[in-house]
Amino acid sequence: MMQRKRPLSRTQYLGACAMLAASASMSFPQTAYSADAVPNTAPSRIQPRPEPPRITELIGANGWPSSANDFLVWKNMGLTWGRDSVGPGRADSPASALDIDKTGPGYNTALPSIILNNNRHGIKSLIFLGYTPAWNGMVPGDSNSAPKNEHYWQEYVEAVVKKYSAPPYNVKYFQIWNEAAGPLSGGSPQATFWHGPSPDNPHGDPQHAQVYANAMQDYVNLIHIPAARIIHKYHAYVVYGGWPDQGGMDNYIKWLEYESPSEHARMLDYVDYLDVHYLGIGDLDRLYQRYVATGKVRGVWQTEIGDTYMRNPQYLPDYYFSLAVWALDHQWNDPDKYLSLIYHWDGLEAYRLTHRGSPRTYNPSGRALIALRQNVSGVLAPFHHPIRFSDGASGKALYADENIVFQVHAQQGHRSLEVDDLPAPASGHVKLTYIDAVSGTPVPDAKLEVSWQGTRLSLAFDAPGAGSNSDGKPLASHLGYLVVTPLP
Repeated sequence: MMQRKRPLSRTQYLGACAMLAASASMSFPQTAYSADAVPNTAPSRIQPRPEPPRITELIGANGWPSSANDFLVWKNMGLTWGRDSVGPGRADSPASALDIDKTGPGYNTALPSIILNNNRHGIKSLIFLGYTPAWNGMVPGDSNSAPKNEHYWQEYVEAVVKKYSAPPYNVKYFQIWNEAAGPLSGGSPQATFWHGPSPDNPHGDPQHAQVYANAMQDYVNLIHIPAARIIHKYHAYVVYGGWPDQGGMDNYIKWLEYESPSEHARMLDYVDYLDVHYLGIGDLDRLYQRYVATGKVRGVWQTEIGDTYMRNPQYLPDYYFSLAVWALDHQWNDPDKYLSLIYHWDGLEAYRLTHRGSPRTYNPSGRALIALRQNVSGVLAPFHHPIRFSDGASGKALYADENIVFQVHAQQGHRSLEVDDLPAPASGHVKLTYIDAVSGTPVPDAKLEVSWQGTRLSLAFDAPGAGSNSDGKPLASHLGYLVVTPLP
């Protein structure tokens, strides 16, 4: 009978992380760029992590903070990344001025000041590049179609990356287009952000859309590879344009590995960070095993999550806690390796994090992010001990500093959990708190019980009612944090 391997303690894990970080810059494989490509002059190896992992490294939003109050709100919610487009390029005609200093809806916000303010407040910036000026669209008047003349696309990309990758902006991450899935996007024959003509519909009328047979080939040849070569030339990183959930993972993999006859390269050869939208941890793991673990790319991102999923106020804390638990077991040796950006922080009332006004107030999803940041704070480490839950309860756990944090889904009533082979703190004394994961407040009348007998930790609690989502539909279970804090 094989002897069961004892899980690493938190201290042993952090020591292993330090050793891994120290060796990472020497051992991580380089991305395999094609021989005739512009070499990737960005650092191609994972650099030593400057500090241990924290939950806030994983969290960002679409849009930008734009005021002193916005930055305070972002800090409270743990948002450390922003994302938006830049443009509009040559908006009106080939003869119009090249404008790359605007961002936001309608390109009505000055991008240079946004980036500088982000830098001052510790917010990292992801600029996504798109789209085609309407006058240059393969479909006349359609800015979401492939360009008739790719020169203007490359000119726009070159101007943006040259300017914003340099001081004082120092942006190092550029995303190419957005959700260019072509006819492979599933429910509709053409993706929302990638249009083209077809023999039966030469003007690309969306009411009579047909399958655009060369949609992805055009994207690879005209958009992605030319833009990626420019990004790498300026020592920056390429973020894939976001594969939408309805596109199918098999199709995504197919096109990542499609080799362009004209470019003699694959899209995968020109991607540093893979990106998908509105998918689950299992999909991220599939991409990790195929591409990150084998050294083909640096990491896996989701630059859009949330949206209608945020009708459920438990969605964000559940997703980000699960992402952190997963990342801790998947070589989280680079603070930018894994990232998910909420869509969006300041859009439709039902699907955003705050209510507008001065000062801003938080909606349930915004309060849930504050609760996550407060209760999963400090240095993170994996919790590798099996957890036995009573009927009606389930969950997962990690270390946050010296605390053990259990995130628990529990149906209303008396519930419990046990963990074996877990040494008690030296003092033998701990404090147990039970926090509602949405409101961030202690659960009232929880009847908390905690005991540590030898190496067995036992917790018991009364779970409250689950509440409802924004549509008034009842939730399946209550979501909370059971936080075990060692006492001196």
